[in-house]
Amino acid sequence: MPSSKPAAAKPNRTKVARALPMVPLLHEADQRNLSLESKLKDLPLYEFQVAIDRTTGQEVASVFEQHPGLPGVVLKEGAQFVGMISRSRLLEYLLRPHGRELFLEQPLTVLYSYARTHDLVFPGHTPILTAAQQALRRSPELLGEPILVQLADDQYRLLNFHELNIAYWQLRGIETQVWYEQTQMAMLRNTRMASLGRLVDGVSHEILDPVSFIWGNLSHLKDYTRDILQLVALYEKHLAGAKPEEIQLYEDDIEIDYLREDIPSTLDSVKTGADRLSKLATSLQNFCHIDEVYPKPANVHDCLEGVLLLLKSRLSSDIDIQKYYGHLPPVPCFIGQLSQVFMNILTESLNTLLTRAASDRVNHEMPSPMGTIPTTPAKPAIVIQTEACSLDGSGNRWISVRIAHNAPVWDQDLEAEIADRMATHKPFTQETSLTSSYRIITGKHRGKFRVRAAESPELLLEHGMTSAIEIFIPMS
Repeated sequence: MPSSKPAAAKPNRTKVARALPMVPLLHEADQRNLSLESKLKDLPLYEFQVAIDRTTGQEVASVFEQHPGLPGVVLKEGAQFVGMISRSRLLEYLLRPHGRELFLEQPLTVLYSYARTHDLVFPGHTPILTAAQQALRRSPELLGEPILVQLADDQYRLLNFHELNIAYWQLRGIETQVWYEQTQMAMLRNTRMASLGRLVDGVSHEILDPVSFIWGNLSHLKDYTRDILQLVALYEKHLAGAKPEEIQLYEDDIEIDYLREDIPSTLDSVKTGADRLSKLATSLQNFCHIDEVYPKPANVHDCLEGVLLLLKSRLSSDIDIQKYYGHLPPVPCFIGQLSQVFMNILTESLNTLLTRAASDRVNHEMPSPMGTIPTTPAKPAIVIQTEACSLDGSGNRWISVRIAHNAPVWDQDLEAEIADRMATHKPFTQETSLTSSYRIITGKHRGKFRVRAAESPELLLEHGMTSAIEIFIPMS
């Protein structure tokens, strides 16, 4: 907890402060508890202000002599803040020729008219890192000047630049340690993800092998079954009158007529299941290809369908998926990373829609006020649109993938927020799934990542959608 005490130890602080109203107070702070979020108000601050027209240079010089750590004095005219004179500036003018005669016995108004400088004033909630970076950008002659910290409309305190600089380098050390730890965690996470990707890729390959056996033999099995059923039909045709009773009883027991109808549909079901299993294993393989070195041509629609297949367990009947695919050629891309982008965006959309659906269901079930008719909420929906387009009129061709939903949550500020999180001056912001998607599209694919809303004048979303994320990838 910050404490307030005189800059130098006094036997009776309160009585001295009343007898000598010009005694400065030092509001101490525990700098051992500094963090990257610490503010200027968490640093040691001096409270020392005088009336500019009723205080002489001699009086202020005496206070400076008694309190060597005091960096300056805050000047006020009545209740109005005027400015600040630092210790070094006062001594500089007193040491000039005839400085003592001109300024020592005169009110500080005279000295301030000569020694006025540009004061650096920060609110008390300003982060230490931000204030230090601005203070270090001052001109060399002002670099050592104290900083004014404004805690209220009429309350200003002084911060020694030396204290700010020490705190700044302490935080830079903490920042470096955080960066080192997060880099280690990121490397460990990437190693685990790569290992998991190789594991899933291997499992998918092992799944595809037996599936290929099933798929390859199904066509033969279907032909064999058809031939056997035709043979049975021929036997029945030519031996209809001479069929032994034992055969007749066995046919009735196995329900031969039902088998003739059910065997083809059973084989078709097995074929459908093998086809879905093959697509799922292929989608897992594509999703796990995150360590590709060079982009390879890929079918974006197959990539989207693979991600939707992986998300099938979350796509309940409450959510309507609408697809409007254009004619797209194979596009050079990192298919695994592009699958990750689609997975991130669709997952965010699903989470938003499911939350909204639950909220709408609760609101709809609650009794409505008298005289009002409850409105039925629109069914949650996701629309996926793809097309080939030209963005800048230069003739360069791009593919566009727009994933939109009808829950009004995303806004256009999200795009600026994502870009801000990727800025180099904020390296320790936790990366979200959309931030990762932004990095993959703009960095790895030299593309564009845009957030759209229905209220934006340049875009009117179709199919009743209210929010969309649109990505553009060059075709070459």
